[in-house]
Amino acid sequence: MNTAKKVVIIGSGVGGLSAGALLAKRGYKVTILEKNESLGGRANIFHAKGFTFDMGPSWYLMPDVFEHFYGLLGEDINDHLDIVRLDPSYKVFFPGEDTLQEIDIHSDLEKDLETFEKLEPGVTPKLRKYLSRSKKQYKIAINHFMHRNYNSSWDFLSWEIAKEGRHMNPLQTMERYLNSWFSSSRLKKILEYTLVFLGSAPAKTPALYNVMNHVDFGMGVFYPRGGIYTIIESFKNMIEKFSGDIRTSSPVRNIIVKNNTAVGVELESGETINADYVISNADLWYTETKMLAPEHQSFPESYWKKRTMAPSAFILYLGLNTEVPGLLHHNLRFAQNWKENFREIFDEPRLPEDPSYYVCKPTHTDKNIAPAGQDILFTLVPLPYDINISDEEKKHYRDKVITMMKKDLNLPKLEEMISYEREYWSEDFAKDYNAYRGNALGGEAHTLKQTLFRPRNKSKKVHNLFYAGAGTNPGIGVPTSIISGQLAYKRIEGIKHPHPLTDLNG
Repeated sequence: MNTAKKVVIIGSGVGGLSAGALLAKRGYKVTILEKNESLGGRANIFHAKGFTFDMGPSWYLMPDVFEHFYGLLGEDINDHLDIVRLDPSYKVFFPGEDTLQEIDIHSDLEKDLETFEKLEPGVTPKLRKYLSRSKKQYKIAINHFMHRNYNSSWDFLSWEIAKEGRHMNPLQTMERYLNSWFSSSRLKKILEYTLVFLGSAPAKTPALYNVMNHVDFGMGVFYPRGGIYTIIESFKNMIEKFSGDIRTSSPVRNIIVKNNTAVGVELESGETINADYVISNADLWYTETKMLAPEHQSFPESYWKKRTMAPSAFILYLGLNTEVPGLLHHNLRFAQNWKENFREIFDEPRLPEDPSYYVCKPTHTDKNIAPAGQDILFTLVPLPYDINISDEEKKHYRDKVITMMKKDLNLPKLEEMISYEREYWSEDFAKDYNAYRGNALGGEAHTLKQTLFRPRNKSKKVHNLFYAGAGTNPGIGVPTSIISGQLAYKRIEGIKHPHPLTDLNG
């Protein structure tokens, strides 16, 4: 390998940073260009009135993926992150139920089975068998699917993929799969909620994603003290340790293509940066339709009009003047009419009447991110993407969500507790992250078709142009975006080994 080879990475989300760290470690001259003032993409951060808010991802799941990545770089993850396991992992609220309106989930099966038996008497042997199968399928996914680069959908028909894939229930939906195992609607909601992380609905998501239940119950939920942004800071430190260059406030205008080969980028300032390889961690729609000429687009505008994107979201960042009891670090409020809520998000787009929503209270675990005796609440309500909301509708919906929180979470004086508030809507995702139709998660929903035919991480028309992040393989999420960076690294290095890398030599 020529150690003088240059790589330009557009965007500093998790996928771009992970690719940058691996390539810099390997000896490439890496330049990362970020349009915003701070790094991280959707894993952004801001400070206000003594509060530190993680703006996007808040769940630390799949710890094996993080540990593996740091190991590839010859680093001990514990030298970078102070990770604690949450116990309980999260609380679930079921408003309107006569019993068990609040349930703590521990990600400890022996503890959780006591609760699940109250929801569905006699469920223990079925749930043990279900989670045992979920664990096996997770190992298959990690070892045979997620760390593999695909050149076409025909790759799924190879003998090895077909042999392992038949165990993954690929043609059944999660809704049908869970219905064949369990009868309790509340238990099924607990097993389905992780699909929101994939930007899809149970009736549309392939059952192979039951692997998320092993992630939840078999692996646990964690938190890096200081917040999710400490991961971004850690990646930055490693890239700089390996002599990589990171530039913020440096938006890219276009990718320079000569003889059907990416040879660099032009910035909005007019500056050009030459490169042997270009990796875009920007949203794939924006990369393809805004940074490339039409003749170089593998995924033109017509492609995106036919795709189902992950939802958008309404987020409330709340700094409180006091501490609030009764909430854990992660809290989930589930709609009574579960299917109707998903229908409002995916099939008949409108502001959900009775939404499921998520509330994070990171100060439950980490007191250092807020003034003494005060709490942070991060509230996220999934919304349809590409939805137009007037200012009057926004105000009404904000008030509706606050009213629901006061009742659902037993916070009757919530309005009086708020000392800082910031709202975040679909157009903010579009403005800050060039998100297609304001989607919140950075990629296509993980429906069956869009799982099998996800955009590959290599341009079909431009040599030496690659992609990383939630818009390509393996998909939406922080751990999967870390893997996407590894896959982009494999492309450039020419590594074809399908299993997780054991070292930087493949």
